[in-house]
Amino acid sequence: MIAPIFQACTASAAVLALFGANPTRVYPFGLVEKPPARPYVVWQTLPGEGPAQYIGNRPDVDGYTIQIDVYHDDPVSLLAAARAIRDAVEGQAYVTRWGDQVKDPETKLYRYSFDVDWLVPR
Repeated sequence: MIAPIFQACTASAAVLALFGANPTRVYPFGLVEKPPARPYVVWQTLPGEGPAQYIGNRPDVDGYTIQIDVYHDDPVSLLAAARAIRDAVEGQAYVTRWGDQVKDPETKLYRYSFDVDWLVPR
């Protein structure tokens, strides 16, 4: 009952080249205790989506909206890292929002945020 974002990212050679292979720095939101090497990604499922609803039949697909936040030391490298994540997930999900590009006040790193909608067959 979680979108396969980690699997999509680790299947991408570009993501592995930028975000490492062991470990790959793609984390569920809240599981990064201290900032790891850069770049890194955190993601979280947003409320609102859910299983497809049918009268008389069980759902055959679950829908998710995922917020993805990419962090890096400088804005140019940040865009390249965000592009690699986008390319890795777009084969399975749709970008629905391009978010902000800011210097995060907490981490002091540059952050690029975007959302994807993901339909996952059961």
